Amino acid sequence: MESNKPSVFKRTQLTLAVLASCLSCQVAANTVSGRVSDANQKVYFEGAKVEIQELNKSVVTARDGSYSLTNLPAGDYTLVISYLGALPKTISVTINESGIVEKNVRLSSAQTAIEDMIVVGTRAGQAGAINRQKNALSIKSIVSSDSIGQLPDQNAAEALQRLPGMFIQRDQGEGRFVGIRGIDPNLNNVTINGANVPSPEAGVRSVAMDVIPSELVQSLEVSKTVTPDMDASAVGGSIDVKSLSAFDREGQSYSATVQGSYNEQVSESSPKISASFTDVYELDNGNELGVATAISWFERKFGSHNSEVDGGWNEMEVEGQSSGDDINFFGAEEIEQRHYLVTRERLGAALNLDYKTTGNSEYYLRTLWSEFADDEFRLRNEYKFDKGTVLEDSISDNSATFVDAEMDRDTKDRYETQQILSMVLGGKNHLNDWFIEYDLGYSKSNEKEPNRIDADFAGEGFILGYNTTNDAPDLAHSPNAHDLSNFELDEIVSENNVSEDEALSVKFDISKDFVWQNNNAELKFGAKYQTREKFNDVNVVVFDGGFNDALASQFAVGATDYDLGSFGPGLSRSAIAQFVNANKSNFDVNAIDSKIDSFGQSYTSDEDILAAYGMITMDINAWRIVAGVRYEDTSFSTAGNRVELVADDINDSEFVEISPWQVDKDYSHFLPSLNVKYDVNEKLITRFAYTNTIARPTFGDSAAYQLIETEIVDEDGETITERKAEVGNPDLDPYESLNLDASIEYYPGNIGVMSAGLFYKDIDNFIVMAEVQDNGSWNGFTEVMQPINGGSASLTGVELAWTKNFKNGLMFSANGTFVDADDKLPNQSDTVANLMFGYETAKISARLSASYKSEAYQYELGDKGVYEQAHTQLDLSTKYYINQQTQVYFNAVNITDEPYYLSHGNERYSLQYETYGRSFELGFTFTSF
Repeated sequence: MESNKPSVFKRTQLTLAVLASCLSCQVAANTVSGRVSDANQKVYFEGAKVEIQELNKSVVTARDGSYSLTNLPAGDYTLVISYLGALPKTISVTINESGIVEKNVRLSSAQTAIEDMIVVGTRAGQAGAINRQKNALSIKSIVSSDSIGQLPDQNAAEALQRLPGMFIQRDQGEGRFVGIRGIDPNLNNVTINGANVPSPEAGVRSVAMDVIPSELVQSLEVSKTVTPDMDASAVGGSIDVKSLSAFDREGQSYSATVQGSYNEQVSESSPKISASFTDVYELDNGNELGVATAISWFERKFGSHNSEVDGGWNEMEVEGQSSGDDINFFGAEEIEQRHYLVTRERLGAALNLDYKTTGNSEYYLRTLWSEFADDEFRLRNEYKFDKGTVLEDSISDNSATFVDAEMDRDTKDRYETQQILSMVLGGKNHLNDWFIEYDLGYSKSNEKEPNRIDADFAGEGFILGYNTTNDAPDLAHSPNAHDLSNFELDEIVSENNVSEDEALSVKFDISKDFVWQNNNAELKFGAKYQTREKFNDVNVVVFDGGFNDALASQFAVGATDYDLGSFGPGLSRSAIAQFVNANKSNFDVNAIDSKIDSFGQSYTSDEDILAAYGMITMDINAWRIVAGVRYEDTSFSTAGNRVELVADDINDSEFVEISPWQVDKDYSHFLPSLNVKYDVNEKLITRFAYTNTIARPTFGDSAAYQLIETEIVDEDGETITERKAEVGNPDLDPYESLNLDASIEYYPGNIGVMSAGLFYKDIDNFIVMAEVQDNGSWNGFTEVMQPINGGSASLTGVELAWTKNFKNGLMFSANGTFVDADDKLPNQSDTVANLMFGYETAKISARLSASYKSEAYQYELGDKGVYEQAHTQLDLSTKYYINQQTQVYFNAVNITDEPYYLSHGNERYSLQYETYGRSFELGFTFTSF
């Protein structure tokens, strides 16, 4: 079917022409503008409200403290500036016809007992974040760089978990993916400086935010309701990462941090350094150029001890040893011990340029680059139990001893890198009565896994057993199970994999202030075009012979330190790698398995999104109303392979058939929304929102791939063909969510807020994995697993938060989100909460924080659910200010050594249990501001 849409080239060319025309735009007449700062002009305040009292017209200051009130009638007015944590200020201003008035404002601290505390320590960051939240058009939660630095958060994900309604998924104990209000991270939108961030990992849309070092972040902004000028792909919400700008500070500034950390589980120390520099240069023509740069490097050595039950816990029938009667019990066929050693390195850099003209035009280039390297070596013992003989007297406590069992010892040697590059080039101009914003964004992320080696050593003839517990199962073994000479090299798998996600976007926004029946209003409309390509290139070679009877004992090292039982001797990473590289040419290649793994997992997907919107913002007395509609048109295509393994027992043959598979799909959405804010008074605010959002299927679910197994056998002279398949679904529809939100916020004064919110989400087209062999498309197949749109799901939640800073230096923060959801929404926790107690003076700062996430459903295994058990993490941060610019700090992370625990069917039955140990950090920071 031929598309009527204009070509990508024409659409991009047209948009760039519009943007280029803005370069000569001039400032609108009758304007009051300026910047809001502290009394010493050290810090500029974002989120301050600047209001012309007589006109009931207001704006909120930008990140550099700037404001601009345009299209004003000539006359005498009163300018009122308000900012939580500072004393309000009133200024008289006179505007002449076609006049431009500049009024810079300096605010004084509302806390006279502690000198200038508004710009020192945590209070500065909290004040900015709370003011921005208070004056936002939608429901938002914000954390600033100052607040990030007050807690031992290693990356952007861990910083976000402190906000109301936020939770994280962890990898090796570190925060990785971020969810909002219990919604799966794949259903959120993540941007850096307003540009969408593609995911480096294959198959997912969720961005692993541990790739972004917290030191490169100026602020993190979570929008829990969207307005029409925002991307609609935000069922849970939208997260925007803002990097440093020179206009965040006055003049020249710089900072540096040096840190050492220690992880007790691996008894290793790790270094960390970071630095930033900003300066503003005044040019001969009166214009200003701001330069900001930051860099961060962190190498962390740590590890984890893990126990997993492969295949889960199932009803098993065995023969009693003494009575001979068959006995049923809840048991496992394979239990694994895993020992990880990890060196994780983060290197990040940001360079931002801002150019401001005397006519209030702005142009900027914002860049952020981050590389995340994960050097991992894993040892694994696989206990493989037969349904053999069980001791009858051990059935009562669910323990069993099996005979003639098998055991494998294997290794995974993997070095993985992930990179994210984000660049945004844009500007802001006044053109007579119109205000124009535009930007060109480019983002690219990739994940590379070169030269991965998995080595498997197989053994048999062991006596193995286990006993179930509430954490890791207790494993028993005969002495020969720890003799590495009983394990022979059985298989080597070599991999070289690359996943890449690249996006280019162009957008513009045009707005105009006007007055309707004596009420101030703004008309805004715009468009955005984004093109995106994601591919997963998997290259696997499976070797299954030619190893010259190599034994595990040839690669033996000393006993492995393992907290969850007896692990036995380890295997040498370097010795195995040397053996493989020296002898690979002589190994036997399993061509069939190699083709299945390589072609079956590789795909390319393209996605083009064209969006347009229109919205009106109106101020009617104490009401602020934002209403509009967004349209998004999506063109999706994916290309992969249909891979079929044919095992013909009759003719004793086995082969693989591979054929390409490509699918195109187009769809569009009209998405109306309404955000209402009502100021009961200066301290009490209520909000309501009705929004419609979507979330496109993950690339893994929608990829064009088919893995088919065909088995041909002879049964009593009859040829029987049995076929099974696992396939992607390019025809999936996106999630569609109707969202209702209501909240009340109370700002008692100084720096603090109490808030309560109620939210409801009704989600259609929920995607689940299902058996589809009976849907008419898979005749002759006995089983076909495929992701499908599985109906609707809904959730209702309450979000409570209280932040308070007392004049005596005490600080308190608590938030909790409580959700009542349909059963078995993935990653859905009923309760997410944070608690922090702190104390801060001009010399010392200390805070103890706890984050809690209740039990969360993950997926179905067999006929029972897999649940992540409740998780509580306790962290401590202390600082001593040698002077206002210099500080030394000590952090303790995961004080209680909280494990990661997955259960299967019942909390007693552990599917995965993993521990990480405590970490301790000692560092030194110097700032010039």
